[in-house]
Amino acid sequence: MSPKISVIIPAYNEEESLPHVLNDLPRNRLHQVIVVDNRSTDRTSEVARENGATVVHERRRGYGQACLSGMDALDNPDIVVFLDGDYSDFPEEIDLLVEPILSGEADFIVGSRMILEESRKALLPQARYGNQLAVFLIRIFFGHRFTDLGPFRAIRYESLQAIGMRDKNFGWTVEMQIKAVQKGLRIREVPVRYRMRIGVSKITGTVSGTLRAGAKIIYTIFKYLIT
Repeated sequence: MSPKISVIIPAYNEEESLPHVLNDLPRNRLHQVIVVDNRSTDRTSEVARENGATVVHERRRGYGQACLSGMDALDNPDIVVFLDGDYSDFPEEIDLLVEPILSGEADFIVGSRMILEESRKALLPQARYGNQLAVFLIRIFFGHRFTDLGPFRAIRYESLQAIGMRDKNFGWTVEMQIKAVQKGLRIREVPVRYRMRIGVSKITGTVSGTLRAGAKIIYTIFKYLIT
């Protein structure tokens, strides 16, 4: 029996990019494609449905909140993939992320944008430097060497349930990585391609968004260090 792979795509005003994301997914390999419309004011929900995705509406704003709502809609998959809706990732590379899980070598895979030079260059400088600081702190405090907090990631469903995700906004990715280390999950990073997103980033595209995201990521690291 083929493994059931579900994809969760948090989306806020991504009507232009979503068709590209959904069309590039290897749909014949996937069990579910869930787009979480995080209170968009454009046609995000409509274009998601038109391109064959299941739409979940989440009125409470926040990246983590959208991911949690997507998890509530999962239909007992084997593997869950998280993917952004802005077309900065390459959806067709899902196979790279799930292969180490399917082969029994890993429980949690982070798609790293920092390994390939062309991917690093596509990251905004503030995102690149913020990632470097965050993974440095994780290595110092939690003893695991990551290169990235990349949002393109795959995890066994049972492992996702075991780590008990809680963060509702910018701390989501770093929380998952710290908890994966704390729970003793078998972790791997794989290099993924990355490109400039369609549209303007809601986080690193503004000074306030960059500062708020950076502060929450650092807060989350120290929170789990203390607790």
